[in-house]
Amino acid sequence: MNVYAYFWRLLRSRPVWYTCNAMAWTVIYLMPIFPGLITKAFFDSLTLDSAAAYGTWALVALLIGAALARCASIFIGFVTDVHFRFRVGMLVRRNLLEHILKEPGARAIPCSPGEAISHFRDDVDQTEETVSWSVDAFGMLTFAAVSSVILIGIDAQMTLFVFLPLVIIVIGAQLATSRLQKYRAASRESTAAVTGAISEMFGSVQAIQVAGAEERVIGRFRQLNDARRQTMLKDKLMSELLNSVFSNTVNLGTGLILLLAGHKMRGGSFTIGDFSLFIYYLTFVTQFISNFGTFLTHFKQMTVSFRRLAGILQGSPATVLSARNPLYLDRRERQAAERQEHANGVEPRGKKAGESANGTPFEPLKLLEADGLTYRYPDTGRGIEDIRLSLRKGSFTVVTGPIGSGKTTLVRTLLGLLPHDAGEVRWNGRPVADPGNFFTPPRSAYTAQVPRLYSDTLKDNILLGHDDQGGRLERALHTAVLDADIERLQQGLETVIGPRGVKLSGGQAQRTAASRMLVRDSELYVFDDLSSALDVETERLLWERMFRERGDAACLVVTHRKAVLARADHIIVLKDGGIEAEGTSETLLAESDSFRKLWYGDES
Repeated sequence: MNVYAYFWRLLRSRPVWYTCNAMAWTVIYLMPIFPGLITKAFFDSLTLDSAAAYGTWALVALLIGAALARCASIFIGFVTDVHFRFRVGMLVRRNLLEHILKEPGARAIPCSPGEAISHFRDDVDQTEETVSWSVDAFGMLTFAAVSSVILIGIDAQMTLFVFLPLVIIVIGAQLATSRLQKYRAASRESTAAVTGAISEMFGSVQAIQVAGAEERVIGRFRQLNDARRQTMLKDKLMSELLNSVFSNTVNLGTGLILLLAGHKMRGGSFTIGDFSLFIYYLTFVTQFISNFGTFLTHFKQMTVSFRRLAGILQGSPATVLSARNPLYLDRRERQAAERQEHANGVEPRGKKAGESANGTPFEPLKLLEADGLTYRYPDTGRGIEDIRLSLRKGSFTVVTGPIGSGKTTLVRTLLGLLPHDAGEVRWNGRPVADPGNFFTPPRSAYTAQVPRLYSDTLKDNILLGHDDQGGRLERALHTAVLDADIERLQQGLETVIGPRGVKLSGGQAQRTAASRMLVRDSELYVFDDLSSALDVETERLLWERMFRERGDAACLVVTHRKAVLARADHIIVLKDGGIEAEGTSETLLAESDSFRKLWYGDES
């Protein structure tokens, strides 16, 4: 898909709002037609032999009425424009974010989070701006067509001089395309580099301080900002140069029109009414020509933004950006979307585990299998190979092994967070085509090795928009042994925990992530080194409660902690990305040297 198709698809993404917006701004740009004709009739009546059709005050009243009507239409136009451009910008951001979230973790974005922010902010803003200006271009072209018919009927030669600057502007914009896009691309890239550096600095404050690297980091940041200043200066100068060319071209055309009008008036072929009409329209034609040049500039700059946004998709079709999807901006839109999902048999959010959209049970877990599961990291070649495992309903399986053996890689590949290179995952004997979308609540819930917490309240970090139905939150807090900690917090569940949960201890952060998982009542719980930061007593309580309260859910746990290994139904020992041994703790203690080292603490 090229930029023209992208632009066209965005215009059609919200057809009702775009039509209303285009009609409003067309009316705004057409309104000057009528005051111009009234002014011409008035001046002609003063100089010709006919009597004045309108008195002076009647003319003033008509002009004031036209001005008030235009002000009202401009207000309506701004309302429709804000609604339309907001929806277009949110649609692109929503589609881009959805695509990133669906990608396996290793391929989510091809750049740093800071650079991705630049794409979401600057490139989408440029797209939004261009789409918004398209209604101005449409309205101005309509005004140009109507006014040119009127002016040609008076004097074709004069009309040619009125619109000649437009041709010059279009040619100038085309000639400046490559340089304009080059400067805009450099400006966007330098901005992304600065944003990325800020993100990295915020995420590595302690490492920078420990290494005493503050001066070097600040120096690098200064270099990036200098580069950004230079590229943005070139970009701004190029844009202002084009605007200057556009406006000065219009001024030159205006001067030629005035000279030619004076000559024609002396010859008697041009009346004062004709002159007043040309002068009145000239202001709006001038605005039209300048604004049309601005629209062309925005469109050229949007080409750069489109390429950058398409780059984040990493080979996926660019149609993803402009796909028609609901935005849920108000209750009616959400209700309409839910009705459509219900009609399509899609499982709505907030349903209990085991329920589909129409309340009928979906297939609960009986047996989860992985056959020949393989994934290797492109940069190192390390990973997992030919993994075979099976998890039955209600089972408790532990994956263990030395550091670097592939434990986390295994669970992430199983859940679709990493794209498997080979092998198959089956749910109750049926192949899972898209594990990343399939293994979500209520089928599966996952706690990562490093909990991802946000600067929000503890309650919102756990629920993440999920409904607290039937005391689920209270049960999850109890199972995760977090209830006593909450009682000691001054604001309890409403405590704001800070960026990445900095106000919590390591153990509290892990148990917060566990509560987030447990509140979703899933068929399969996957824990990646959940209790590594817990003291012995808290760890004992957590697993004791987990065993007692998990019901029929299957558990897959990555750990080397003896308290968990002793409770496991089945243990898988990994080494160098493959399964070295498996069985119960008693069997492995008797048969596996690697497991004995882990059990007795020779290796952790």
